[in-house]
Amino acid sequence: AHGLPIGLGSFTSGDNRLDSQLAGAVMGIQAIKGVEIGDGFETARRRGSAAHDEMYPGPDGVVRSTNRAGGLEGGMTNGQPLRVRAAMKPISTVPRALATVDMATGEEAVAIHQRSDVCAVPAAAVVVETMVALVLARAVLEKFGGDSLAETRRNIDGYLQAVAHQSPSESIRASG
Repeated sequence: AHGLPIGLGSFTSGDNRLDSQLAGAVMGIQAIKGVEIGDGFETARRRGSAAHDEMYPGPDGVVRSTNRAGGLEGGMTNGQPLRVRAAMKPISTVPRALATVDMATGEEAVAIHQRSDVCAVPAAAVVVETMVALVLARAVLEKFGGDSLAETRRNIDGYLQAVAHQSPSESIRASG
């Protein structure tokens, strides 16, 4: 997601952190087995000096050389593009019948080979995007409120104007 204002989410409790809300929403989708924000699992393999995004003063505010954090720091958006990825398990219908247990008898059995779909990834991608959008919409409404879209827009515009002098640029400085 691009163009998110800085400060959506919360740094206080775990359930208010935007990263936890996003991960929970995406993990709640059937067959999703992992969620990654930014460089996520790759970041866990790095040393601290190579895991964090360095910041520099730029003409329009703070500029980051990378976006390893995926647009979230401390449970809140930081002005960088939000990057969320999900890992999905393969569909359960496989061409080779797998060993199982007959639940009525408790005896060993072979699963019935039944074909229903070949790939659920395209459909899951749409659902993941929708869940991320819903979480972001909720975060925008929590921060900016409003009884109408016009009022919410006015509140967002006022906030952006108030923090314009301190907002980081979305541009990522080329690492060298």
